[in-house]
Amino acid sequence: MALDPLLLDILACPDDKGPLYYFESENSLYNPRLKRRYRIDDDIPVMLVDEAETVTDAEHDRLMARVGDEELRPTFDPSA
Repeated sequence: MALDPLLLDILACPDDKGPLYYFESENSLYNPRLKRRYRIDDDIPVMLVDEAETVTDAEHDRLMARVGDEELRPTFDPSA
Protein backbone atom coordinates (compact mmCIF):
# COMPACT_ATOMS: atom_id res chain seq x y z
CA MET A 1 0.00 0.00 0.00
CA ALA A 2 1.27 3.49 -0.84
CA LEU A 3 1.77 6.21 1.72
CA ASP A 4 -1.04 8.72 2.09
CA PRO A 5 -0.41 11.75 -0.17
CA LEU A 6 -1.29 14.08 2.72
CA LEU A 7 1.44 12.48 4.81
CA LEU A 8 3.93 12.78 1.96
CA ASP A 9 3.18 16.50 1.69
CA ILE A 10 4.55 17.08 5.19
CA LEU A 11 7.35 14.51 5.51
CA ALA A 12 10.82 15.98 5.88
CA CYS A 13 14.20 14.64 6.82
CA PRO A 14 14.51 14.79 10.60
CA ASP A 15 18.16 15.83 10.27
CA ASP A 16 18.24 18.66 7.70
CA LYS A 17 14.46 19.30 7.54
CA GLY A 18 14.55 19.10 3.74
CA PRO A 19 12.31 17.22 1.30
CA LEU A 20 12.60 13.53 0.54
CA TYR A 21 11.93 11.29 -2.44
CA TYR A 22 9.46 8.45 -1.98
CA PHE A 23 10.32 5.11 -3.57
CA GLU A 24 7.10 3.15 -3.15
CA SER A 25 8.46 -0.05 -4.70
CA GLU A 26 11.44 -0.01 -2.32
CA ASN A 27 9.49 1.02 0.79
CA SER A 28 11.79 3.92 1.46
CA LEU A 29 12.20 7.67 1.57
CA TYR A 30 15.49 9.16 0.40
CA ASN A 31 17.37 12.35 1.22
CA PRO A 32 19.84 12.95 -1.63
CA ARG A 33 21.57 15.83 0.18
CA LEU A 34 22.76 13.54 2.99
CA LYS A 35 22.66 10.28 0.96
CA ARG A 36 20.39 8.88 3.65
CA ARG A 37 17.55 6.39 3.18
CA TYR A 38 14.68 5.92 5.64
CA ARG A 39 12.80 2.64 5.54
CA ILE A 40 9.03 2.24 5.67
CA ASP A 41 7.75 -0.61 7.86
CA ASP A 42 4.10 -1.65 7.53
CA ASP A 43 3.25 1.69 5.87
CA ILE A 44 4.91 3.65 8.71
CA PRO A 45 7.98 5.75 7.83
CA VAL A 46 10.79 5.17 10.31
CA MET A 47 12.05 8.75 10.54
CA LEU A 48 14.84 8.23 13.04
CA VAL A 49 18.34 9.39 12.11
CA ASP A 50 19.89 6.51 14.05
CA GLU A 51 17.79 4.02 12.05
CA ALA A 52 18.56 5.54 8.63
CA GLU A 53 20.91 3.96 6.12
CA THR A 54 23.69 5.98 4.51
CA VAL A 55 23.94 4.83 0.91
CA THR A 56 27.02 4.40 -1.27
CA ASP A 57 27.79 6.73 -4.17
CA ALA A 58 26.69 4.01 -6.60
CA GLU A 59 23.36 3.56 -4.80
CA HIS A 60 22.86 7.34 -4.71
CA ASP A 61 23.43 7.47 -8.47
CA ARG A 62 20.92 4.63 -9.01
CA LEU A 63 18.28 6.33 -6.87
CA MET A 64 18.77 9.70 -8.55
CA ALA A 65 18.53 8.05 -11.98
CA ARG A 66 15.15 6.65 -10.89
CA VAL A 67 14.09 10.12 -9.76
CA GLY A 68 14.84 11.40 -13.26
CA ASP A 69 13.47 8.42 -15.17
CA GLU A 70 10.24 8.25 -13.18
CA GLU A 71 9.93 12.04 -12.80
CA LEU A 72 9.55 11.67 -9.03
CA ARG A 73 8.80 14.83 -7.11
CA PRO A 74 10.08 15.63 -3.62
CA THR A 75 7.73 15.46 -0.66
CA PHE A 76 7.46 19.25 -0.64
CA ASP A 77 8.94 22.35 -2.28
CA PRO A 78 11.28 24.06 0.20
CA SER A 79 11.06 27.36 -1.71
CA ALA A 80 7.28 27.54 -1.34
